[in-house]
Amino acid sequence: MIPIIKPSMDDREAAAARRVILSGWVTQGPEVAAFEREFASFVGAAHACAVSSCTTALHLALLAAGVQPGDEVVTVSHSYIATANAVRYCGATPVFVDVEPDTFNIDPMQIEGAVTERTRAVLCVHQMGMPCDVAALVSVARRHELLVIEDAACASGSELCWDGQWEKIGRPHGDIACFSFHPRKVLSTGDGGMITTDNADWDAQCRLLRQHGMSVPDTVRHGSNRIIFESYPVLGYNYRMTDIQAAVGREQLKRLPGVVAVRRALVERYRGLLADVPGLGLPREPEWAKSNWQSFCVRLPEGCDQREVMQRMLDEDIATRRGVMCSHREPPYASAHCPNPLVHSVAAQDHCIILPLYPQMTEQEQCQVADSLKRACAFPGASRHRQGDQPKGEA
Repeated sequence: MIPIIKPSMDDREAAAARRVILSGWVTQGPEVAAFEREFASFVGAAHACAVSSCTTALHLALLAAGVQPGDEVVTVSHSYIATANAVRYCGATPVFVDVEPDTFNIDPMQIEGAVTERTRAVLCVHQMGMPCDVAALVSVARRHELLVIEDAACASGSELCWDGQWEKIGRPHGDIACFSFHPRKVLSTGDGGMITTDNADWDAQCRLLRQHGMSVPDTVRHGSNRIIFESYPVLGYNYRMTDIQAAVGREQLKRLPGVVAVRRALVERYRGLLADVPGLGLPREPEWAKSNWQSFCVRLPEGCDQREVMQRMLDEDIATRRGVMCSHREPPYASAHCPNPLVHSVAAQDHCIILPLYPQMTEQEQCQVADSLKRACAFPGASRHRQGDQPKGEA
């Protein structure tokens, strides 16, 4: 079986976790603090705050940015549902705009028409590791005095060219950025997340809120030679990362540049193997972007049935995933506000598939995937185009 992804872990991560387990301190502590310092240094941010997931990172980032009940946040439907959910957690309303068809990222040209007097922020997503056009987004946002929050869940190790210099996603180029360390991500701690910002007040607020709003962190209390009674001045959450996860993350961070380099080489091989498939659409990497290629998503030739292609590949022991979901097609967001039809978002979900990609992947395995995809697209049953099988429209 060729899986969609394999985590890049070995004895180094196991030894790091073992060291922490035997230390007697396994919850948020010195390993988390070290991981935060190292991650901030890696991306070039002044501050990094570790949390339990990217969903919780987004929630805290939105709260730190001042998003309140009644506010609106311009974002994309074409993302994992957690992006929209985090906006709802704040009592705010997500306003969905469409994506670019070849990068799968938010279309900066759509933002202006979605802004109202209630808009507080723009929440962009670096989809599947491909950097957004942050420069264009920031330009629009600043004209309307809006904040820019980056959902960088998939983008650890991705880069963009900013003022002529290559810089890591997470610097941040907007106001605050959020990362995921889920097992399907390029850097994984099993689960977990990180918030990066240059705003010291926002960082302090995220640190307070992630630990129940407790006035004194555990590390300070336990390290003091004086009795300290903590207080809880604000409503907080249990959004902490453990030291076990952080120790694994520190090892993952060391190998991240090498892993990204391998993934980029694998993508170039895929491009060569799939170049002769009639009508197959390959993702575009803008000249100002360097993706970590967390996923390699292709658009099927016109008329191909997505489910049939995926099933035929699965029958040949090759895992795939459908194109990224659209939140506005799910019941919680069926009545969501979309200023314009989300044509490209819907098409990406219905007509794209994600191919296996992981650093341990061999040339033979990539050839198997490419050959299987070619057979599946050419198979008559995969190309049926029945009456009524048009892509679903707006919900």
